[in-house]
Amino acid sequence: EEKRLTYRELNERANQLAHYLIERYNIKADTLIVLCLDRNEHMLIAILAVLKAGGAYVPMDSHYPDERIKYILEDTASKVVLTNEVYKGRLESLTSGVDFRGIVAIDSEETQEELKAQSIKNPAILTNNNNLAYVIYTSGTTGNPKGVLQLHSNVMRLFTATDSWYNFDSSDIWILFHSYVFDFTIWEIWGALIYGGKLVIPSYEQIRDLNIFYELCKQEQITVLNQTPSVFYQFIDITINKNKKNELIDLRYIIFGGEALNLSQLKPWFNYYDYNKPKLINMYGITETTVHATYKAIDIKDLDGITHIGKIIPDLKAYVLSSDLVPLPIGGIGELYIGGVGLARGYLNLPAL
Repeated sequence: EEKRLTYRELNERANQLAHYLIERYNIKADTLIVLCLDRNEHMLIAILAVLKAGGAYVPMDSHYPDERIKYILEDTASKVVLTNEVYKGRLESLTSGVDFRGIVAIDSEETQEELKAQSIKNPAILTNNNNLAYVIYTSGTTGNPKGVLQLHSNVMRLFTATDSWYNFDSSDIWILFHSYVFDFTIWEIWGALIYGGKLVIPSYEQIRDLNIFYELCKQEQITVLNQTPSVFYQFIDITINKNKKNELIDLRYIIFGGEALNLSQLKPWFNYYDYNKPKLINMYGITETTVHATYKAIDIKDLDGITHIGKIIPDLKAYVLSSDLVPLPIGGIGELYIGGVGLARGYLNLPAL
């Protein structure tokens, strides 16, 4: 929505909120802080502030039903929620009678005035690479949602381990298409910030209408687009219907994740874009393995074959095992097990799992 922050401005505002959290709530390493925020600059400031304060952020969608919000607040035992003013009343009603220190509407005039009094300098570093960076909850399709405990080191190594494939840099422009409760956004947010690139945060309305989203990608000259396959199939139709070849000339990469890819449905795209730009990459993984675990660059000759997930990221290990956890020969049918440095610490409050 046309608000623009430099790295200096973003850093200073995150520092002010971090100092506020440390001073008021005595945040320590691995302290969980729940976020219930809309898609705007406050969301990014809050994520950075929580990490700078030494805590780990727990993203929560304001559209969640009351029961799921209550469950996350109880499961995390978070003493503070950072939210927008519009959601504060609802959250207060859901936490009445609970041992709870605060619901902070970070976009309210009162909070903004308090933040202005805080230091813009970087706070002292309270964490190391084995501390928690975030807790993202699984969908809960097989019971209650599980909070996946993810580390700073796991996020950082995701980018160092894949750097030679992508060579992202400060000229790249990323777009935050997904909800921050979905771990694909770890890739979208930090892919931009770690390399010094630009991150575009579309509004809720802009991601709901793919025609508007397409125009935004063109206008902002997006170079890295991350999509679930089902959304991208619709994006292909819109691109072709525009009937203006090479409008998205800045795109370097389209990276798939989040669900199975049907290669044959990419044929219209390859027929339309008859050159090797942008590169289409299939990445497979789950929250527990830090977003991505495998990599496959898609070529036009792949489109008539079986969709496969490519090769394992170099610092991970992959095994196909039987139900008795015995390694199977090539061609054997079993389950895929992932090991290596990208594994989460575990599930919150569920050590047996």
